[in-house]
Amino acid sequence: MDDLEAYRLLMADVYELAGLSRRTSETIARASGQTAARWHVLSVLSDGPRTVPSAARRLGLAPQSVQRVVTDLLADGQVTTQANPDHARSPLIALTARGQATATDLFAKSDENRAAVLARAAVPPARLHEAREVIRALVTALGSDDPGTP
Repeated sequence: MDDLEAYRLLMADVYELAGLSRRTSETIARASGQTAARWHVLSVLSDGPRTVPSAARRLGLAPQSVQRVVTDLLADGQVTTQANPDHARSPLIALTARGQATATDLFAKSDENRAAVLARAAVPPARLHEAREVIRALVTALGSDDPGTP
């Protein structure tokens, strides 16, 4: 198998994994009165405030779609806006205590599911770290080709 075929197959597997993971996330989120889209935005914000465009880049989505979710989360008291010292018209979006509690609850519920998946897959942590290194290297390389990536 040549490099290009290996890359194509890896990408197909990543898409399949992402789709299966998204469906599982939707089920878990729905049981908590959320959507996977809301959960994904809460998750991205769980490591600190971000602008909508920054959250969108991290999620691989259009800023408009993330803005719609942020608007819903703002109305629900899950997130708040903060002044952005680097860009007056692009506020930082931060979790509220309620948003942090929702994210923590969703993470706990998903951890149980993921632990079961990892047990069935019998993949040791070292292989997961190795796979992540490969994926991050590809993300970095692809990002350097993207004119919209800083």
